[in-house]
Amino acid sequence: MFTMRPATVDDVSGVAAMITARCAWMEQQGLESWREDVDDLAGQAGRGFMWVLETEGRIVGCTTVMTQALPQDWTPEEAEEPSLYLFTTATDPAYREHRPGSLIGLWTVDRAARQGRRWVRQGCYSPELVKYYKTQGFTLVKEQDRNAGRLYLLARRAERLDLARLGLTDRPHKPETHLQG
Repeated sequence: MFTMRPATVDDVSGVAAMITARCAWMEQQGLESWREDVDDLAGQAGRGFMWVLETEGRIVGCTTVMTQALPQDWTPEEAEEPSLYLFTTATDPAYREHRPGSLIGLWTVDRAARQGRRWVRQGCYSPELVKYYKTQGFTLVKEQDRNAGRLYLLARRAERLDLARLGLTDRPHKPETHLQG
């Protein structure tokens, strides 16, 4: 069983270890990794926007969930639509057969629906990730040229899902006003 829960400052080292494992896998595949950014990315665990996917006490994935669109990514009209935005999703390649990235994506789709939002949106710079996100029901909405390369923006309608059937439980945020998600 996998659990999605809010990340805390106590998760920084576990998130860093998981991201480091992902970096090693990416480098073995000849892909650019986040190795130089591991500490910064893991440090986000205590800031109130990151969620972690864990099983048996081990962090096997993380994502940042925001309620605000980046203005350069979405039009003002799109940004007005109630949505959740996923950023910086990473998973432990040792758990690949469990599809932790899909679990995170589907959890977010369900969470958005439970919050009365219409969409889950995300972006990436890799055509291979676009193919992967499409297997989760996301649709490529548009592409933009950026300094970092070609940005692909995707969206999926929010809908209630049977998380238990997916082998996933949800531990909600404690009511703190500075947390979003």
